[in-house]
Amino acid sequence: MLAVVLLAGGGVWLATGGGDGPEPTGKSSAAPGPDTSSTGKPKGKGKEKDPGPSDLRAEADGINTLRDPGEAKVLWLQEGGVDLPRNGASVYGPWFVGETVVKAMFHTVTGYSTADGSEKWSFRLPGKVCGAPSQATADGKIVFGVESGSGTEAECNALQMVDLTTGQAGWYKTYERQGTWDLLSDVAMATNGNTVTVGRTTRTDAFRISDGKVLFGELPGNCQPFGFASGPLGIAAASCQTAADDHKEQLVERIDPVSGKVLWKYEVKKGWEVSQFYSVDPLVVSLKKKGGWAILTLNPDGTYRSQLVGGKENYRVECDTELITGGGNLDNCLGVAADDRTVYLATEATESDSGPTNKVVAFDVAGGRVKWRAAAPAGQTMMPMRVEGGRLLLFVESSPKRGGGIATLAPTGGTPKLLLRHPNGGVRTEQTLFEPRVAYVDGRSLLMSTSISGVEDGDEKRAKSMEMFGN
Repeated sequence: MLAVVLLAGGGVWLATGGGDGPEPTGKSSAAPGPDTSSTGKPKGKGKEKDPGPSDLRAEADGINTLRDPGEAKVLWLQEGGVDLPRNGASVYGPWFVGETVVKAMFHTVTGYSTADGSEKWSFRLPGKVCGAPSQATADGKIVFGVESGSGTEAECNALQMVDLTTGQAGWYKTYERQGTWDLLSDVAMATNGNTVTVGRTTRTDAFRISDGKVLFGELPGNCQPFGFASGPLGIAAASCQTAADDHKEQLVERIDPVSGKVLWKYEVKKGWEVSQFYSVDPLVVSLKKKGGWAILTLNPDGTYRSQLVGGKENYRVECDTELITGGGNLDNCLGVAADDRTVYLATEATESDSGPTNKVVAFDVAGGRVKWRAAAPAGQTMMPMRVEGGRLLLFVESSPKRGGGIATLAPTGGTPKLLLRHPNGGVRTEQTLFEPRVAYVDGRSLLMSTSISGVEDGDEKRAKSMEMFGN
């Protein structure tokens, strides 16, 4: 069974509020015919240079000997392990398939044991990875975007399917990038059932994951999807060609991921752009324009439901698009979570006597109003990850003297309850992970650097790549 992993990137401020906020409400319309579709990462402390080669097992054991009662163990540490070019490389993943966790970096995809971090398999891609969906299929298959060609002639126009359970390569094919807008666009990839979509500024191409068959490309009309969200529904952002050629008229659409048929569409207010899908069920959409940010919720049929009213706080939602070079997925943010009744957002940190801290704010999905606020542990900040078993799952970020961890909040708010506390004695190691993503799977937490580089030759191979915690 695959675990859904939540990712993160750079922060923004919510510009909604009262009667002074933006009014992005648009119009929705349904396409004719039946509906046939199937239904983390906190900011790091900077690129600290690793002190050099070390025995990772001994380092983990040394941290564990310093544990206080109630603190989790460092189960294992993993280095970068890949020789990289001068500017380093982005890291894609992690993906969990059974007892294997997978990462992709530069030319290499590697699977590690979740139990001890040992390498289970490794596969060299035919080109540099330049995109990947946030989710794999239910049976552990994924399609990577890879470059064809080399040097200045390299182009992100190829796809490689990999079985993450076995590490075996499947089909490989190239596709055509058409025109300047397309060539300059990063790819936004998503998995919807047995379909992988590859979105760019002017179009999306869809392929069947099992065998690589082309399912659809450019759709009828002047509005084309430029990115989907991974998950059971084909939720997409679309851009409409305008006379000014600025792509500022945009839509949220539900599209059958097999046929490409548009099942319904919601017209975003002119001048606003679809930035991210914070949730598909319920459908929570981030919209942006210069100097403005709004968050809408839509009904399952694509009609308007509510707009969040942010109040006086500044909010922090971190999305992977600011960190990954060559990828622009629309479904990969930390600091926001939702269920059928509530949307949860993290505020920006403010100073306290114990150091920087923040709050989580709960909004009513139906009306967009604030329900409650909950404070983070003293001297630390926390970021919503997802709702699980009716409780909000949170990542508590480390501070210079305190380890991070995983916590929960009740649907009514209150005080966060720690599920897994990272050891205080391992803070230095925890903070060497650069801008890490965070995953919580089967009672264990994983931090994974989003980018690896080095000052001297070999530094990137020794840089910390992943750290797993558990009891």
